Amino acid sequence: MPKTFAEWQRILGVMALAQLALPGVASATEGALGRQITGTNVQPNAGIVSPEPIWAVNFSQIYLDGRIGGSREVPVGGRTSLGLEGQVAFTLATVLKTWDTGPGRWNFASSFTLPYIWTKVRSTVTGPGGRSVGNSDTASNLFDLYFSPIIAGYHFSETSHMALSLNIWAPTGKYNADNMANPSLNNWTFIPQVAYTKIFPESGFQLDTVAGVQFYTRNNATDYSNAPVFSLDVMGRKKFSNGVSAGLILGTQQQLGDDTGPTADRLNGFKGRDWAFGPIVTYDRKLADKRSLSLSLRWVPTVSSTNRLDSTRTFMGTATIVF
Repeated sequence: MPKTFAEWQRILGVMALAQLALPGVASATEGALGRQITGTNVQPNAGIVSPEPIWAVNFSQIYLDGRIGGSREVPVGGRTSLGLEGQVAFTLATVLKTWDTGPGRWNFASSFTLPYIWTKVRSTVTGPGGRSVGNSDTASNLFDLYFSPIIAGYHFSETSHMALSLNIWAPTGKYNADNMANPSLNNWTFIPQVAYTKIFPESGFQLDTVAGVQFYTRNNATDYSNAPVFSLDVMGRKKFSNGVSAGLILGTQQQLGDDTGPTADRLNGFKGRDWAFGPIVTYDRKLADKRSLSLSLRWVPTVSSTNRLDSTRTFMGTATIVF
């Protein structure tokens, strides 16, 4: 076992997963889709920023198949739909760099994510004359870019850690207000976030939690402005000596106010919230030359939803290499 805090930090820097900067994507607000999928935001070791200068590369795949019942109207591209069914598949490539700031209690990192989306939307759209027409639309392309210019980690102790970050989505994807499916939300989104990790070495149990607030700018193409959304994901895992761990994730998204704009006003603000709960399995392995490999797979179905896509098929798989 390491005898000093600095020695322990060096070991942790090799083993820690650099997944704290991973974006969650989709679910809520305009089109019932937004920047985060409930239950996919928290990652293993979410509150730990490595005290050693490392690079980490992460590949993630997220799939969601959800719906909103036909008794509710949903804002879609400046119009409304009687219900909504959506399939979304995200492929995410993230690069994270931890900067050489020494073995002190504060450490800093930055990250960049290139996302690709495939999405299919089915809806019943109400036109200007009041007629309802069933329709579907599909899109696949690069999604909006995501980056975290600064991630600041603080080590309270060998077993207690916190990470503060500012995460930004830029509207770089293609967008057409006449389409139901788009590879962009056509707005900037700023997400201040705090993550915390607590390790219980005696029992092999670990607790990770991530909380943040999403602030959206107006979609100028539809004159629709999403209200801020609070998100919280909590994950508890039991780690075993063979590198495998298993646990559960509980997550929620809570809209803090009403959406605004002509369509949102007609829908009384379209305020939404949801809860998701499900299992996760991870595997960690040391490689040569201080490198490490981490894999994870989770299923986080919706257990309660209002004005957000209700999905029993929400899956996420990740692979991370630290070097």
